Amino acid sequence: MNELGMRPDASGRRILILPSGGHPMIRANWRYISGAILFSVLVGTAHAQAPPEKLSLKRAVELAVQNSTELKLALARLVVSQREAGLNRSEFLPNLYTGSGAAYTNGFPLGAPTVFNLSYVQRIFNPPLRGQYRAAEERAKVQQLEAERTRDAVILRAACAYLELAKVRHSLTLLRKERESGRKIVEITRERAREGFELALDVTRAELTAARIEQRILQLEGREDVLENDLRRLTGAPSGRRVEVEAEDLPPYPEQPAGELVSLAVANSLELKQAEHERRARQHVLKGERGGYLPTLDVVGQYGIFTKFNNYDQFYSRFERHNVTLGIRAQIPIFASRTNSAVSLARSELAAAELELREKRGTVESEVQRQARRSRELDAAREVARLELKLAQENVRILQAQFDEGRASLRDLEKARLEENDRWRAFLDADFERQQARLELLRSTGQLTKLFQ
Repeated sequence: MNELGMRPDASGRRILILPSGGHPMIRANWRYISGAILFSVLVGTAHAQAPPEKLSLKRAVELAVQNSTELKLALARLVVSQREAGLNRSEFLPNLYTGSGAAYTNGFPLGAPTVFNLSYVQRIFNPPLRGQYRAAEERAKVQQLEAERTRDAVILRAACAYLELAKVRHSLTLLRKERESGRKIVEITRERAREGFELALDVTRAELTAARIEQRILQLEGREDVLENDLRRLTGAPSGRRVEVEAEDLPPYPEQPAGELVSLAVANSLELKQAEHERRARQHVLKGERGGYLPTLDVVGQYGIFTKFNNYDQFYSRFERHNVTLGIRAQIPIFASRTNSAVSLARSELAAAELELREKRGTVESEVQRQARRSRELDAAREVARLELKLAQENVRILQAQFDEGRASLRDLEKARLEENDRWRAFLDADFERQQARLELLRSTGQLTKLFQ
């Protein structure tokens, strides 16, 4: 009987040898095992050869929002702030308590023990607590706006990482072409130097150009790894999976004048809205603390069941088993030192909040104006880069025709191709900077989320 093992065939390849003799059950088992091994190898090969799915810009943004830990943390903090506001509000809701104070009494009943008691308390008028409750509601709105800010930050980071990764990979493709052109130029220059037509300085200059290309390739490969890891982490993709992106432009959006952009930023700025809610919160606190000079009112009620073994019938002229008390409890401040200090503190905090709001409004207006100017400048820079690329492409086309006719050298043609690739990379850089500036401007004016809907 042949033993299981690997044997070379006639062509030298190693193949799996199954046992030919033995019990029929053993041979059947070996056939089953070999079939399972072959199936697993074929499936694994198919998975290994399956190309990774390309990720669109819109889908990358959607996945980043869905998988963002920062956004989940911001939403959790929003829930906490809402619960805090609910806790402050509970001070003005009905509170009902029950219990028992059954005890043996020898002599006069001390502490009014009851077999069963029921008490009711509800605050009706308490300005300081009411101010704290209103302030907590406003700060919950601040936290809701913070969650929206976090969402916009995630969208901006995911979109910029996607667009830059596409740009870097395109630049790497161009640089690898430059590497071939640089090598050809070095070889031609060395050959001409050996023939006495070029100086050693020209050889060194060609080698330096090739070395710079290699350096740039290494830098961009490192940047590609960083961006791919960032995008993989943002979108929740598996760690070992390659992220395939496409060179996309941003969705079209109508051009808007600078004045309209400033108005949109002031109306939609999340930072301004947060500052406004904080100012309102401090207004509520100040109003509540000023009300601390007024009386506080509570509705109170109590019901109790008394027993004779606590000697109530011996010390009171009339014994009643069931007793109810219902009324309003008022507390009138005569001299409250804390109220004076609290009002002064609340007044100073409100003044600081109003100054901060004015400062942020001015900052938002100037920042949007700066971003609008930069966006226009980058549009112009992109157009210049596009025309320079077009000129370099025309130069390559002319030199290619001259080379085919024998009127231009290969070195001149390769230099023109190097120039064309440089212009390509300059255009890609200018286009990415324009897209990034546009995303930042849309975020400042509150239009970033609509862009990817």
